[in-house]
Amino acid sequence: MEMFLTFALVFAALLVVVIIIVTTNLFICQPNEVIIFSGRKRQTTDGRAVGYRVIKGGRAFRIPLLEKVDRLDLRTIPLEVSITNAYSKGGIPLSVQGIANIKIAGDEPLLGNALERFLGIPLAEIQDIAKDTLEGNLRGVLATLTPEEVNEDRLKFAQSLIGEADVDLQKLGLVLDTLKIQNVSDDVGYLDAIGRKSTATVLKEAEIAEAENRAESQEKSAEARRRGEVAEAEAQVQIVDAQNTLRVRKAELEGEGSAAEKRAAQVARKVEVQAEQEVEQERLALQKRQLEIEVIEPARADRDAAELRAKGAAANILENGLAEIEVLKQKNEVWTVAGPNGKELLLIQMLPNLVEQITAMAKDIKIDHLAVVDSGHGDQSGLPAVVNQIGTLAPALFASIKATTGVDLASVLAAKADGQGPTQEG
Repeated sequence: MEMFLTFALVFAALLVVVIIIVTTNLFICQPNEVIIFSGRKRQTTDGRAVGYRVIKGGRAFRIPLLEKVDRLDLRTIPLEVSITNAYSKGGIPLSVQGIANIKIAGDEPLLGNALERFLGIPLAEIQDIAKDTLEGNLRGVLATLTPEEVNEDRLKFAQSLIGEADVDLQKLGLVLDTLKIQNVSDDVGYLDAIGRKSTATVLKEAEIAEAENRAESQEKSAEARRRGEVAEAEAQVQIVDAQNTLRVRKAELEGEGSAAEKRAAQVARKVEVQAEQEVEQERLALQKRQLEIEVIEPARADRDAAELRAKGAAANILENGLAEIEVLKQKNEVWTVAGPNGKELLLIQMLPNLVEQITAMAKDIKIDHLAVVDSGHGDQSGLPAVVNQIGTLAPALFASIKATTGVDLASVLAAKADGQGPTQEG
């Protein structure tokens, strides 16, 4: 158990030592810096042998006791550049103020130059070295340019300065990011005189240009007024022409409109008359049809019915006449066959009809009661008289027939009853 505890303690101690060694010797490089591990030789890409290795970004492990670690800042270093009494081309002393941004180069081989010159040197000293280098280059560039070129084309001046300073700065392992010229001046008033001359020239040119512009403006204004008046006159003429054309066209349109209205009115009246005629014809046709329905058709029907009735009556009369003729013919034939007894035979034939007619006449007579009044004289009056009158009805009837037809019906009947032939009186 003690042995296990001892082993655990030793292992823990070793683990702590390893952690301490790792944390102490593991270095992490930021993007804006480089870490230099010095103490071991290595071969560069151009074949040189150097006694350091560089880590730019990432992490690296230092070999304890064999390597030393330094950091080099790669951030931008701002510099204020200012020179006075720097003679330009032509012997005019100038004063120039500007600002520059430099940094330590982060790539080989310029990084090697920076390590050889600035490793372990404070930032302020690096700034002074870079500033002195730029000011020396600035004086050299000013000697090649005239004050006008320096003042008027500062971009060209800055580009010339950058091209001159890059060579010297690269030898130091520095890189010039930007350079801006802020001010150029002189103590003898040369630039001021150039400015006044330029100003006077500009003012003179401006006055001339202004006068020329005024004259040109007046000329253009007069020309514009003339063109405007001409255009206005032409416009007035065009307006009058347009108005005349408009009046003519308006009159034509009004005439065409009036004619069209008249034609339309005539057409409308013609259509209306035609419509009225058609309506009148329809009305007459309707009245004619109504007359035919109400008068002519009934009259025609009555006429046809009357004709039919007349024809029927005529047919009946004709038929009756023909029948009577036929009957008469038959009777004539019978009378011819019967000879002297034909008249009596006809009367005997008619007797049933006569009796039937007399019976028919008497059957409608209703007698509620019969009153017989006796005179009281004991003669043939009262009831005997009534009975005697009834008995005399048949001889009176026969006598009437004989007087009317000349036929003695009673003798005929008696002869028939005795089996003798009838007698005839003249």
